[in-house]
Amino acid sequence: GAFDPSIGSRLLEFCHGGNSFQQCCDMYREQFVNALYCNGSAEEQATASAFDWVVHLFGVTWKVAFAVVPPGAFCGGWLCFAAALIVIGGVTATVGDVASLLGCSTGFMTDDITALTLVALGTSLPDTFASKLACVQDDTADNSVGNITGSNSVNVFLGVGVPYTMAAFYWEGQGVTQEWRDHLWKGQRFEDLYLPMYPQGGFIVPSESLGISVIAFTVIAVIGIGMLMWRRVHYGGELGGPKFAQYRDADFLIFL
Repeated sequence: GAFDPSIGSRLLEFCHGGNSFQQCCDMYREQFVNALYCNGSAEEQATASAFDWVVHLFGVTWKVAFAVVPPGAFCGGWLCFAAALIVIGGVTATVGDVASLLGCSTGFMTDDITALTLVALGTSLPDTFASKLACVQDDTADNSVGNITGSNSVNVFLGVGVPYTMAAFYWEGQGVTQEWRDHLWKGQRFEDLYLPMYPQGGFIVPSESLGISVIAFTVIAVIGIGMLMWRRVHYGGELGGPKFAQYRDADFLIFL
């Protein structure tokens, strides 16, 4: 059969989101320009405060890194979604490795302390900046609050679940290897610790302080959500309100 021109038209419309290819490329280029300017443009940069400059210089590396992600106009936003996941994974892996090396080089920071401080801070900063922009630009708090809750869900379910699932399948196929036997946990070999309980081997990650971390996260999350609900009742929304309440609640969340 003959080729239906409407199929090609629909395909192009899907790829460009109703925009021309040149318009999509201009949007892509604009992302890098906005990332390099303080507050996103030359006009806003001219009136930027010292605090704006500090925030910009602190986060410009993240801005440029995520500007690589194509705009949502391409492929109905799916290309943006897939590229964002890849970049987030790369940034998370980089931050984790650098933090682990820093903790190792200092000699007094264990992996637990490194994970709860440097890694947590490094992986949360991009979400913090994204939520801050959503707070300023949107009429409601939906995107800013949703970004935080969504990113934490992705961290837990994908950031932990996917690697652990892959590792479980890998070690299920490998069985008890010499590497598995010689792996050390607090100076003891896996062969001595786990082989009697797991004669077929497998992927084993001792939890140690995981229980305390989960309890701390749950308590803080409940307190944070409770405060948002309280603000909705007293001020009519999760964000905003009287100036003193804004500073008070911001200080409270930082303290948490």
